[in-house]
Parts: sequence; structure tokens; C-alpha cells
Amino acid sequence: MRRFLTLPDVAEVLNISMDQTRSLVRSGELEGIQVGGRGQWRVEEAKLDEYIEHQYALQREAREQRRHESTA
Repeated sequence: MRRFLTLPDVAEVLNISMDQTRSLVRSGELEGIQVGGRGQWRVEEAKLDEYIEHQYALQREAREQRRHESTA
């Protein structure tokens, strides 16, 4: 079992571009670390799972908000 993913791995899992992946990591929205002399980014699988769960939670909250607004 791998602990860390490369940015191309993350992009593949999320089905997004490398530019979008870099942006997520650089902004801190998706937590990653830079390793090695060339500062290659790595994302821990657990952090990617947390990010995905957080995105689901945001979507649930948005749906609830829309539902609440439509019944008010």
C-alpha cells in the first residue's frame, strides 16, 4: 500500500487537469508536502481522502441550503 501519491496520481483520481491539481495543493485546499532536492509535491492518500470527504460535505450543505431557501 502506498502512502503518498504524486500529483499526476492525484489528478487521475480526481479526474482533473494537472494545473487544477497544482492549484489545489499550492493553495493549501488539498494538503501536500514538497520532498527532495527538486521540491516534488506528494499528497498523502489519507489527505486526499479527507479532501474528497470535505467536498462531499460541502455539496450536502449546499443542497440543504437550497432546500431550505426553496421552502422559506
